[in-house]
Amino acid sequence: MPAQDIHIIGAGIAGLTTALALARNGRKVVIVDQAPALSEVGAGLQMSPNASRILIALGLGAALDKAIARPERISLISGNSLRRIAHVPCGAFAARRWGAPYGVLHRADLQTMLLEAVKAHPRCHLKLGQRIETAELQALQKANATTASPLVIGADGVWSQTRQLIAGAARPRFSGQVAWRFKVDAERARTLLDPANVSVFLAPRTHLVAYPLEGGRSINMVAITHGKDPGETWAADENPTARSDLLAAFRDWDPKVRDILEDTPHMSWWPLFEMPDGRWFDDDHTMLIGDAAHAMTPFAAQGAAMAIEDGYELAQALTADDGDQRTALQRYESNRRARISKARKRAAFNQFAYHARGPIRLGRNIILAMRRPESLAADLDWLYGYRANGS
Repeated sequence: MPAQDIHIIGAGIAGLTTALALARNGRKVVIVDQAPALSEVGAGLQMSPNASRILIALGLGAALDKAIARPERISLISGNSLRRIAHVPCGAFAARRWGAPYGVLHRADLQTMLLEAVKAHPRCHLKLGQRIETAELQALQKANATTASPLVIGADGVWSQTRQLIAGAARPRFSGQVAWRFKVDAERARTLLDPANVSVFLAPRTHLVAYPLEGGRSINMVAITHGKDPGETWAADENPTARSDLLAAFRDWDPKVRDILEDTPHMSWWPLFEMPDGRWFDDDHTMLIGDAAHAMTPFAAQGAAMAIEDGYELAQALTADDGDQRTALQRYESNRRARISKARKRAAFNQFAYHARGPIRLGRNIILAMRRPESLAADLDWLYGYRANGS
């Protein structure tokens, strides 16, 4: 392997974005992933303008345009009464206001477009089916210490192996929340769901998000409730006895929602872990990005977007390092920490607002109903209008 190669551990959204951005900036990259083939557990994601503009800057605009649906609005709805509370405009409004599209798409479609671009780039070398243990990472880290580009990038997710190389790195903690992910036929759910737009149903201690996939033929749904810490795991098929816990959490919801939750034949169950503050960079040869560095709860729908921002900004920092890579990476980390901190605070605020109870819930509904849609959109300018290093 050429000594100047940058090694990326993990070929998810963060790792592939980083590889493509580095390669387009003239760097040689090796991406290693333990999976023999890359595939995503079936789930959708929201692609906000701060991330879509980066994908466009990386030459993926045409592929993105084919993959995403562009909802006209995000509606906030009472889960108990199905009364519409407020909405945030998207569609053409989003493209004008934030300079890039807001959309929804299947996570696998995003990974596929990134993977195809990486495979096609001559400076990227992808190695699948290769699990790297801690001892091998240590050897790689030591070998890279003698090269002109001494860097290992850990993009290997919340249960990162690369994290073990960084003294003072945090450990994942269970957020107390679990997500139930599933799809329903759009025609079947038409009496409840808007098949063309994003619907966020709010209720005490729970919420549910729904949006179109597969050209509007199906609706991606994510139900979030409190749950128990399952230990070191990620996504899994639901436990046969667990559906009763979900239905109990939604017992006060409108019967139309409960019917869908009861009748859906298959769901996946995702415990939601987050990363407390800890070190991402060893001030030498190893940097964590994406969920490996700062996994967060999905209440602001920014997990994938922050990973995409990470990859692009890291590549820009390494391109502009002027021979002082350590200082450039320290500056990158400082900038990203500030950005991630703000996104975390927004997610925490959304969790509080979405799951509010009693008088706080009533006050929330009154305030939201009084605000114009454009005013609600303006609250997101700092998030959606963000431009990562000139993207």
